[in-house]
Amino acid sequence: MANTGAAELLAAWEAGLGEAPVGRALLLHRTARPDVDVSRLPALPVGEREADLFALRRALFGERMQVRLECAACGQDMEFDLDAGELAASLGGRGERGERVVRVQEGGWDVEFRLPGIADLQAAARSADPRAALFAQCLVSAARGGTAVADPELPGAVQRRIAEAVEAADPGADLALSIACPECGAATRAELDIASYLWTELDAWARDVLLDVHLLATAYGWSEPEILALSPTRRRYYLELCADV
Repeated sequence: MANTGAAELLAAWEAGLGEAPVGRALLLHRTARPDVDVSRLPALPVGEREADLFALRRALFGERMQVRLECAACGQDMEFDLDAGELAASLGGRGERGERVVRVQEGGWDVEFRLPGIADLQAAARSADPRAALFAQCLVSAARGGTAVADPELPGAVQRRIAEAVEAADPGADLALSIACPECGAATRAELDIASYLWTELDAWARDVLLDVHLLATAYGWSEPEILALSPTRRRYYLELCADV
């Protein structure tokens, strides 16, 4: 994870203002993984991207994540905390990546399947049969009885084994929470979209920083780069001085 400064974060935020959620998620992932060519990021396994975004969130805004959820049974508003560090660790940190291809042997079939990335999911979603399209895109090789088969029609049992193997190899691809309601006790299942959550936080942070820049530039005549070069602590101190005048 690069040490991203305020100016770089503001540039990423500004670039994302006109983007759809998919584009914003890519900008955040590029911020989290400057060591990877941006063209390769959409091909990384989904769970790997989620782990990168949780690690970025932790680096920018700390461990504690506050989540609100409505109980599906009684409608009660629920509020609870998550630990970004624990979530990032549970999904696997950088340098601890597993294999990106799984191998399944079932019913005489020997199949190698690539863990899907965001680009695969997006392409499959545009197809009339997303599931079939995803299998076709990520299939590396297939053999039956030792003989290679091109464009195979895999039996349902083989497809289920592949899905199970992918889930085991990339558990962070479908991060869902099951929260018990303190009011009625019913469990509510919710998917945690870390890209959306992190963008909301970055948007609020960027608008606060720009307000700080405006106030300090007005009070002292400093330029934006000069203000952003200040540490958050010193910037806040100067703002307090402005308020006392």
